Amino acid sequence: MWRVWLLFDPRRVLVALSIFLFVLALLIHFILLSTSRFNWLEGPVRGGTASQLAPLPQAAPR
Repeated sequence: MWRVWLLFDPRRVLVALSIFLFVLALLIHFILLSTSRFNWLEGPVRGGTASQLAPLPQAAPR
């Protein structure tokens, strides 16, 4: 295993791994925020309200 670290610089590997994990965490959080079930900022989206389900008013006769 020690020969692997002779091929790669440990500082670069750790920095690259940290950046990758941070980007992955951001991606997962934004995917969860885009769903209605797991959006902890706005809460779950309920079904339509009565005003949204009401029929459109009839057009006036010409």
